[in-house]
Amino acid sequence: MFDFISSWYRRYFTDPQAALLVVLLFLGAAILLTMGKMLAPLLAALIIAYLLEGAVLKLEGKRFSRLWAVSLVYLLFVAFMLFILFGLMPLLSKQVSQFFQEVPDMINNGQDLLLRLPGQYPEFISEEYISQLIITIRQGFSELGRSVLSLSVASIPAIITVLVYLVLVPLMIFFFLKDKSIILDWLGRFLPKERRLVNEIWTEMDAQIGNYVRGKFNEIIIVGAVSYILFVILGLNYASLLAMLVGLSVLIPYIGAAVVTLPVAFVAYFQWGISSDFTWLMFSYLVIQFLDGNVLVPILFSEAVNLHPVAIIVAILVFGGLWGFWGVFFAIPLATLVKALINVWPTHESDDTTLTGRT
Repeated sequence: MFDFISSWYRRYFTDPQAALLVVLLFLGAAILLTMGKMLAPLLAALIIAYLLEGAVLKLEGKRFSRLWAVSLVYLLFVAFMLFILFGLMPLLSKQVSQFFQEVPDMINNGQDLLLRLPGQYPEFISEEYISQLIITIRQGFSELGRSVLSLSVASIPAIITVLVYLVLVPLMIFFFLKDKSIILDWLGRFLPKERRLVNEIWTEMDAQIGNYVRGKFNEIIIVGAVSYILFVILGLNYASLLAMLVGLSVLIPYIGAAVVTLPVAFVAYFQWGISSDFTWLMFSYLVIQFLDGNVLVPILFSEAVNLHPVAIIVAILVFGGLWGFWGVFFAIPLATLVKALINVWPTHESDDTTLTGRT
């Protein structure tokens, strides 16, 4: 047993490059787990700056200076954020408020529908079960309403924090973009000069993560915009709110599209019932989901590394449990990083050969 452990250690952890990689991985994980909330503005600024770096590089490729490229991209980013804060968020807030005001009517209509089921299918559904189900639904919506109300009251201090972030994060984003080379050179002083394996993995992951994150952002915008146009044309209530949910659902592969179908169908049913409008909406919505998975995703993620669906689901569960929204958002890039680490990790086959020969 000792020989087996000793051989395994010599095979995977005696290379200096591997030792450096282990130290960096443990250091990064420790910082995120212990100081993640404290460093949230810094991490958010790093992520956004990383996303904007692609646009900056494209402008530099068209003979823009670094400062002009950064300034143009940064101004567009600020304009986009102002649109979200003062244009989109008030509209979404209004629609959320209207939705909760209409929830009691929806529950009453749904209650009438449920109460008819025991008479239609007495061999499958009992009146006691329906009564208990109605009580459970009412309690669930009541608790949800109280949670929203308590969140709005308790979030007053958080609003101040958000206002502070609205100043700090954009400021850090600008300096991360403008002084990228200076910051990277400063960080490089703390690393060994011989870091071939770290550079190799970073070069590979930089392209893959960059393509994935930018592609996912574009997918959210495209799917959300197309869904919004569809909902407005058909006259669906809460078009902006539902389109936002549909757009964000692409963050969670396989699961997100299935889950967000429920609120879309729920609102459409209580607005139109089982009618031609309901049928056209659901058919068009399913067409959007089909085109997203079979046309848009292959185009946007043509350079992404393919992962098994089980690996994707496990990554979503693990990283989402560790880091919430950002863990879900970066689940596939992080899974790709793990896969790259396994593929390029240095090994010493000679140790195993020697041990086998000795036995």
